[in-house]
Amino acid sequence: MPEPEFRPEEIFRILDEHGVRFVVVGGFAAILHGAPYVTFDVDVVPAVDPGNLSALSAALKEMHARIWTNDEPEGLSFDHSGGSLAMTKIWNLVTDHGRLDVTFEPSGTTGFDDLRRDAVSLRVMGQPVDVASLADVVRSKQAAGRRKDELMLPVLREMLGGGPPPDSPPG
Repeated sequence: MPEPEFRPEEIFRILDEHGVRFVVVGGFAAILHGAPYVTFDVDVVPAVDPGNLSALSAALKEMHARIWTNDEPEGLSFDHSGGSLAMTKIWNLVTDHGRLDVTFEPSGTTGFDDLRRDAVSLRVMGQPVDVASLADVVRSKQAAGRRKDELMLPVLREMLGGGPPPDSPPG
């Protein structure tokens, strides 16, 4: 069985309905800033306070989130609570609306508060979302050092005006 159709607006709608505070990062954030790439998942960084994590858990249950792996693209079911979600640094999930990665501290950042500071508020297919600044997307992709990120960086840096991205998170 193939993965569900990628419908990020539904992921954002459900997160919003549950009052989850998060920032969109990664390739989807780059696309929202105008990068000429394609992605088939959404990466979000949630606030880590207990109330927000409980809201996130409820939203994931509504989306029927399952752990995604190459061997099990339909996902493996898992039981979670707000507290248990925070015990892992990153969750690669598949939902009824496509792939969703939840990460608490993307490479090169210190997490939600760091990213929220310069995030821009946008409407994505009618849904309100906070999106990491392009500079923060570049900072994170540079710190991750993955081949796929290295391939994106020249275009993202050009979009920033050619200046070098920050080397490390403020703080």
